[in-house]
Amino acid sequence: MQNTVESRYGGEILFREWIPQAFIDHHQMGAYTARIYLPPYAEPIRPEGDPLVWREMSWYGAHMAYRMEEVGFQGTVNAAIYSGWGHFGFHWITPFHNIAGMLTESASARLATPLYVHPDQLRGSRQLPEYEAQTTFPNPWPGGWWRIRDIVERQIVATFSPLEIAAKNRETVLRNAYNKSSRQIQRGMDGEVKAYVIPAGQHDPRTMTKMVDKLLLQGITVEHSASGFTHEGRVYGAGSYVVSLAQPKRGVIRWLLGRTHYPDNSYTRTANGDPIRPYDMSADVIAEFMGVRVDPVGTAVTAPLTVVTAMPGMVGTVAAEAPHGYRIDGSLNDAFKVVNELFGAGAGVRRVTGYGVGVGRGDFVVEAGADPGALNEIASATGVHLTALSEDASAVSHPITRQRIGMYQRYYGGNMDEGWTRWLLEEFGFAYTSLLDPEILAGDLHERWDVIILPNDSKQMMLGPTGQATGGRGPDPSGTPPEYRSGFGGAGAEALESFVRNGGTLVTFAQAGDLVLGEFDVPVRNAVAGMWGNEFWAPGSTLKVRVDTSSPFAYGMPEDALAAYLAGGQVYETIPGARSDDVRRVVTYIDRDILQSGWLLGEEAIANKAAMVSVDHGEGTIVMIGFRAQHRAQTHGTFKLVFNALVGRGD
Repeated sequence: MQNTVESRYGGEILFREWIPQAFIDHHQMGAYTARIYLPPYAEPIRPEGDPLVWREMSWYGAHMAYRMEEVGFQGTVNAAIYSGWGHFGFHWITPFHNIAGMLTESASARLATPLYVHPDQLRGSRQLPEYEAQTTFPNPWPGGWWRIRDIVERQIVATFSPLEIAAKNRETVLRNAYNKSSRQIQRGMDGEVKAYVIPAGQHDPRTMTKMVDKLLLQGITVEHSASGFTHEGRVYGAGSYVVSLAQPKRGVIRWLLGRTHYPDNSYTRTANGDPIRPYDMSADVIAEFMGVRVDPVGTAVTAPLTVVTAMPGMVGTVAAEAPHGYRIDGSLNDAFKVVNELFGAGAGVRRVTGYGVGVGRGDFVVEAGADPGALNEIASATGVHLTALSEDASAVSHPITRQRIGMYQRYYGGNMDEGWTRWLLEEFGFAYTSLLDPEILAGDLHERWDVIILPNDSKQMMLGPTGQATGGRGPDPSGTPPEYRSGFGGAGAEALESFVRNGGTLVTFAQAGDLVLGEFDVPVRNAVAGMWGNEFWAPGSTLKVRVDTSSPFAYGMPEDALAAYLAGGQVYETIPGARSDDVRRVVTYIDRDILQSGWLLGEEAIANKAAMVSVDHGEGTIVMIGFRAQHRAQTHGTFKLVFNALVGRGD
């Protein structure tokens, strides 16, 4: 996705300017298996890269391991632990750029502190079933002291040995760089899918342009149609894009834009038939994550097209005269960024909750009289148009104000989901405050906050050590100074429930919902609690959902969407009883054929069950999103399900 400036700089070097023949990413892993993992990857690999790229990884990795044994470093393993189907970070996406993208993983010490490892603590892993000698692990380390020096010495060998073999065989390496690229072009010409067409007519056209820009950041050739065209019986309007597969980066294109199915075979299941969790997501289709329609076509597009060298800056406009105010299209993610900027400028903003002339449910209205200079500046910066209303829309809209947003942040090294959610809020201009345990425990939260977010996290980590609340089982606090021991316990859970009962909105992501289900009195349960494996399994998959667009929490969404479901997610059903009317199903999994991309077992466990609910609780509302609607700031197609809870419902 190249969301961060650091990754964009890295991508510029790797994908567009330099395009190296090989790439190595040095990492650290757990402390109780091999001392260092070296290429190639374990099974399964993600197919459709050129075969030479996988052979090169074996070639480089064998030489790394050869040098390790030569200098007497025990505990080196190849082709184990890390599968060739991983997330599309740099070392796992580079093979599809025809670069031998490799990973090394060193066993960890305790940061820079030595660690003593007993022989009986050492264990196997994927394709290292026992901690015993095998062809890819001929010299097991017997245990003992493990130091940061041991890590560094092995990484030095892992760095210089591939440079040595590449330098000695540079003509072969360069010739095969050409071979890989030219063969991928031919596969693109011969394959069943010849191109992907990105239609101009999208639910959120601003997000579509962002996706095209991400393809360009990968060095992918994208072409643009200025006048529109007809292909395979479909009419594509002016402004549509075409991504041909007849180019060297065919493999990248196929996995970013094409529907993906994770393998279900002996490499991905245990001897007992239980599925093995992928290292990360089972699919990385950014078109699905971003909610952008992409059409695969079986014949080459021959319409007049222009190669896109860079995405033009999107400049929004403001209607010259708007006596009734301005409309902002609520289907745009960027509409929320505009609204947050308008709050900062002191403009009056309303949310449309019905239908009127020229406005629809979920649109925003900027009241007449707003500072024209501020409006022009905001529109220019965000690329969003502010159009004139043809008549007064106050009868179908309500005023909204900037909400006071707090987000829980725990200690113990932090929470990645919380960090990415902060990044997302900042990217779209939401003002928020990080809430630590003392703030939660201070009580009277409703007097200081309108919305509180609980990012994906376990109930145990939020409550803290055993004994702080019923069922609380958290980390051992003994190694942490008292002032940094995380956990708000039963008192914090009560404070959060009181916050809702007094009119606040509480938003939970994925397993953070366990705090509500276990500590609050709500008529909802997790329909997949305790299920795993063949009962129910969706490890990083995109699943088909229906959206109730009449709910204020789903304004601006399409009726049919895709949800990114990860391990630890939740699926909701209402407990029968007098309070059933307090629950509203905002997003629901469809009845059958739920999987779009990834891996799904036991779809009947979630068919026609809720992926997201809103629950009336006292004077307030709990918004429970069982999937990662904001995952890594990548899932643009479901951002509005988060944003709607943060701007006030306007009802």
